[in-house]
Amino acid sequence: MRDDPVAGRQRRRVLAGGLGVLAAGLGLSGRAARAQAGVVELPVANGRRNLVAYPEKRPLIVLTSRPPQLETPFAVFDEALLTPNDAFFVRYHHAGLPTTLDADHHVIRIGGNALAKPYELSMADLRAQFTAVELVAVNQCSGNGRALFSPRVAGGQLTNGAMGNARWLGVPLRQVLARAEPRETARQVAFNGLDTPVLPGGANFIKALDMAHAMDGEVMLAYRMNGADLPMLNGYPVRLVVPGYYGTYWVKHLSDIQVIDHDLESFWMKPAYRVPDNDCACVEPGTTPAATRPIGRFNVRSFITSLADQARVAAGKPTEVRGIAFDGGQGIREVAFSADGGQSWRAASLGEDLGRYSFRPFTFGFTPAKGINDLRVRAWNRSGQSQPMEALWQPAGYMRNVVESVKVIAT
Repeated sequence: MRDDPVAGRQRRRVLAGGLGVLAAGLGLSGRAARAQAGVVELPVANGRRNLVAYPEKRPLIVLTSRPPQLETPFAVFDEALLTPNDAFFVRYHHAGLPTTLDADHHVIRIGGNALAKPYELSMADLRAQFTAVELVAVNQCSGNGRALFSPRVAGGQLTNGAMGNARWLGVPLRQVLARAEPRETARQVAFNGLDTPVLPGGANFIKALDMAHAMDGEVMLAYRMNGADLPMLNGYPVRLVVPGYYGTYWVKHLSDIQVIDHDLESFWMKPAYRVPDNDCACVEPGTTPAATRPIGRFNVRSFITSLADQARVAAGKPTEVRGIAFDGGQGIREVAFSADGGQSWRAASLGEDLGRYSFRPFTFGFTPAKGINDLRVRAWNRSGQSQPMEALWQPAGYMRNVVESVKVIAT
């Protein structure tokens, strides 16, 4: 699939013109360069946040501006199964992100001590010399829901908007690596982009996948998202897509791939982005895990999207409820709902299946009784994994998961 060259040139002009606003916006201190889109009160401690429209984005919830961390307002997930590009969450680790990028001159270096034939790859070559594939997959930040941990943990206090579902178009990493002829000694593949430290000596954001994972045919170098070029803040012109795995591996503005004969032990692999090394990836609140491992696949999650907590509904009137569920790639097998706080459960109806890495929509109907109705949903994947009734805890605040409760008031 080839891009329209005229559209590509127009795209580059838009980016060049619009990123001055982004550059100013990164210095937000209160009123500078901010689109006055309003504020939102999130249901957590210190939950008052600004809504700001960055370039190519509708107003999103600002957690931090340096680096930009922008959360999707949760109501967006009820708009469509695919999360619109202008509403897709943003997560950077450093404030040294690029403010201008010309795809015509962007190069990905493929090298490392476990390759026979290192080479450089332009965006034009990536599009023209390899077979493109398309995949619908959820990207979810490791800290999605961290603000809901109890006891509270350190780190970015995100609610449940640091996730999104998109149709990605790009080239399987396996094709790109095969051309470089990995040696038998190849153990991991390390990825670097343009999410870089501002000051010398900072830990460059580099992530790694085991060789077998990198060559599975699903890990992708993506350059299109929902039928359009990637937004600048989501990794333009090319990013890594790692289906079923947390967003820490989805390196943006991908510029360097190294096939190496050892395990990478950079800061962002160890000690960062690690979870307790046990079956639940959890420990007792306030304790420290005896051992850790790199964070990996998503657990099972499900959310009601059509009703917010404390929403008002009509008592005695049949009401349809919508929601989404997803997991790390087994695919959602079933969703159950409860209208009485988990005392009884019934099956919800599953909707369109866009693939095992996608959001899976579901619906159910109930007739609200007067007063407070405690709605809950619970999903199972095809391996029988589900969500805990009580939230698990771990000190990094990763992998938040629980059977969510939405209380609606019927009058």
